[in-house]
Amino acid sequence: MDKLKSVLSGEEARRDDRTVLQTVNEASTMSWATRIKGFIACFVIGVGCTVLGVCLLFLPRIGLTLFIVFYTFGNICTLGSSVFLMGPLKQLKKMCDKTRALATTIMLTCLVLTLCAAFWWKNFGLALLFCILQILSFTWYSLSYIPCVREAILKMVSMCVK
Repeated sequence: MDKLKSVLSGEEARRDDRTVLQTVNEASTMSWATRIKGFIACFVIGVGCTVLGVCLLFLPRIGLTLFIVFYTFGNICTLGSSVFLMGPLKQLKKMCDKTRALATTIMLTCLVLTLCAAFWWKNFGLALLFCILQILSFTWYSLSYIPCVREAILKMVSMCVK
């Protein structure tokens, strides 16, 4: 607790020649067990919201709106669950890596555009299109963490097209 107080007051940062980011990182480190619990909780909430959104899709009048909200929130929670395992900085670095940058950009853009289309533009056809693009980009992004899978999929698709 004393360490947290010294970090928040800025005394510890002044004592050492560390950056603010390093100081915050040291003060917020979690044990591996806590990280696993956070990952599981966030992942389960994300999957639960996604499934709930799909179930609510079939409600009359409000179903599509609820689907969009719960599905998008579920994707955000699922994406955020990996922050517990890697840490926020490492997660951001991996998301911006050259192999994932395009998928990350499309995925985050589709998350925002889905909500804009549903609430701001009131165009549910467009919102549904952005949800489909969310699914595809999130899948492509997730597959980038498994070595050689995306290359195999691209080869398979190119063979099917010929």
